[in-house]
Formats: sequence, C-alpha cells, structure tokens
Amino acid sequence: MSDHGESLGENGIYLHGLPYSFAPEEQKHIPFILWLSKDFSDSFGLDTECIKRQRNADYSHDNLFHSVLGMLDIKTSTYEADYDIFSHCHQAVNASSQQVMRH
Repeated sequence: MSDHGESLGENGIYLHGLPYSFAPEEQKHIPFILWLSKDFSDSFGLDTECIKRQRNADYSHDNLFHSVLGMLDIKTSTYEADYDIFSHCHQAVNASSQQVMRH
C-alpha cells in the first residue's frame, strides 16, 4: 500500500502531496496489493477465497496496521478487529502448524 498517489500529468499536474482538499483523485485513491503464499495462508488459517471476495471494498491506511496485527496473530490492546480486513477470514489452525511458522 502506497502512502499516496502521484500526479503524472493529469490536469497539467506533475507532483504529489497537494493538500487533500486540492489533490486530484490520482493522489487520493491508491492501489493496495496483497500476495500471500499458500504456506503462509495455511499456517495462519487465512481463507484466501474470503479475502478475494473483499477485493473491491474500500480501505484506507487505517486498515493496514490492524490487518497486519491480526494476520500475524499479534496480541495487543492497540488492535481493533473492526479495522482488520482479514478478521472474518480466519479459520482455526492447530498449534503445531503455528509453531513451525514462528520458528
């Protein structure tokens, strides 16, 4: 996930970081690309079909932090499941497979 988009000539603008109220859409709407190996998905019990069904949803940087915490099963009071885009795509995994992944 990029921190912002870049204007590459749209409306004669060749820069980035305009104030949000003036920034063109190319600077406000950015790509979010996710790739997960099968071993990683299996080890953490992630249902990749569930994740794929969310591909057209709108997310922001607010989601990134909480999603990484949840995806890695990191326990902290800072974590908020409402911001975790994977929170409802977890399946139960056995403890031995998680131990292998963490070593």
